Amino acid sequence: MNTLKINNLTKTYPNGVKALNGINLEITNGMFGLLGPNGAGKSSLMRTLATLQEADSGTVTLDGIDILNQPEELRKVLGYLPQEFGVYPGITAEQLLDHMAILKGIINSKERKQLVDYLLDKVNLYEKRKKNVKSFSGGMKQRVGIAQALIGNPKLIIVDEPTAGLDPGERNRFYNLLSEVGKKVIVILSTHIVDDIRELCTKMAVMNSGQIVYQGTPQNAIDDLDGKVFQRIVAREDLETYANNYSIISNKMVGGQPLIHVFSETNPENGFELVNPSLEDVFFSRINTSNTLV
Repeated sequence: MNTLKINNLTKTYPNGVKALNGINLEITNGMFGLLGPNGAGKSSLMRTLATLQEADSGTVTLDGIDILNQPEELRKVLGYLPQEFGVYPGITAEQLLDHMAILKGIINSKERKQLVDYLLDKVNLYEKRKKNVKSFSGGMKQRVGIAQALIGNPKLIIVDEPTAGLDPGERNRFYNLLSEVGKKVIVILSTHIVDDIRELCTKMAVMNSGQIVYQGTPQNAIDDLDGKVFQRIVAREDLETYANNYSIISNKMVGGQPLIHVFSETNPENGFELVNPSLEDVFFSRINTSNTLV
């Protein structure tokens, strides 16, 4: 069992933005979801864990490796799929993975060939191995990205916003691949898409303004809101009034009118009806700083 421990991690950028503000997490094998809005600090945390930037203070260890002080040791057991997985122009999937394997220190050409063939088959791209990666769809490029992240039997795999821009079919294939990978190693999935967490992860954290505002399981987070989420359709011109009188979790348009979800310990009546909470309710309730849950 691999264990990643993050203690009191902080990072402030030169412009004064405090991207990481005392982050504490312990993560073991399986799919771990890091959920938060854009600008929450997710990518800053992922870049720090991937040794792409230094932290100001705190400690991070992976099975005895001091990540902040031994970045080269961490890179030997790290798989990383960034938000934008760039590809070399005019290079095939086979050539790309072969090149990445060399960079990972796999010198033996026969061993490398076997590994590349295995990984291409694993991500269902073996038949496309001779085609240029730049001609691939977004989902196919992401599968190549996962294949390169698996080179070297990593203990920790970081995927940052991996399903942005994928169509539903590509996203489902990517989900299935990630789930299989996550059985034996730590996979951290950083995203602002609630469905990614709900469908993939057994454990999660919600991040906002550089802090962890919830950590646990998706189901426990939903259970915490049971009996406390109410909804009703309101007139647009009345939105401000409702915002002043209720703790609004979210609002979205339904049939041209706002449907609001509010958090309340008791039934607010006034036309509201109790609804079963969703992970989306968890997300919005935790990042809404005026909410009593935070």
